[in-house]
Amino acid sequence: MSESGPRLANAFLRYSTAFNRFCNIPTLGSLFQLTNSAVVGNDSLLWVQIEHGPAAGLWISLNPRTGKSVLLGEGEPRVQQALAEYLRPQMVFYDLGANIGFFSLLASRLVGAEGHVFSFEPDPILFLRLRQNLEHNGFRQAVAEERAVWNKSATLPFTCADTSQSPDRALGHLSLEPTEPPNTTQVACVSLDDYCTSHPAPDFIRCDVQGAECEVFQGATNTLRQWHPIIVCEMHSMENHFALTRFFLDFGYTCYALGVNYVLAVLA
Repeated sequence: MSESGPRLANAFLRYSTAFNRFCNIPTLGSLFQLTNSAVVGNDSLLWVQIEHGPAAGLWISLNPRTGKSVLLGEGEPRVQQALAEYLRPQMVFYDLGANIGFFSLLASRLVGAEGHVFSFEPDPILFLRLRQNLEHNGFRQAVAEERAVWNKSATLPFTCADTSQSPDRALGHLSLEPTEPPNTTQVACVSLDDYCTSHPAPDFIRCDVQGAECEVFQGATNTLRQWHPIIVCEMHSMENHFALTRFFLDFGYTCYALGVNYVLAVLA
């Protein structure tokens, strides 16, 4: 980034909506896009402190073009509220599909130095950012795992997100199609039941795994039966929502809606 790059990157973070409107102006907008792309590339990152919400003050490395909601602490506020309400010092938090680690950072603050955070992210680029974000904040109680969670421990193909559709790579997913899409690599997978045989069992699970949520909890039956962790899970289809809610009920959970896509499951 040039000398003016950090200033322009900060401007992108704070005024991204206005910048996007400006870029839509015919001719002038195209010239503006070419100029700012040369200064603040699409893969630029900027260290900032989150400004609001329960994660306020934590450091995180953001894409200046897409990170405004994270900077302001506005992303998925009801999930943030659930963590703040239920997580306590010394608890164990599992973050499935941790991405760059916003919720892992918040959980690390809430469980404290004597708690544990285990963050799972199979995308290799996101995993590096996740680990850097945890290290930058000095959270030694957090462990970043470069693997996916599945219904069994195995090696499976993982398709990384197309950055033209998902600039922050949030749409990567395990790929079980007969023909593998582009940007597919092999990743290690682990079931929660297997993982818990050698690690502290979770008190709280956050799950955002791009459609694999049913498979994740099929591999966690012993964990749910024995430990009854609190669960916040994003449902990526109505079919998964119906099937997984019934699944949780069979284990004695009561389920509550957290907005449109998330379900909070707690032991009845």
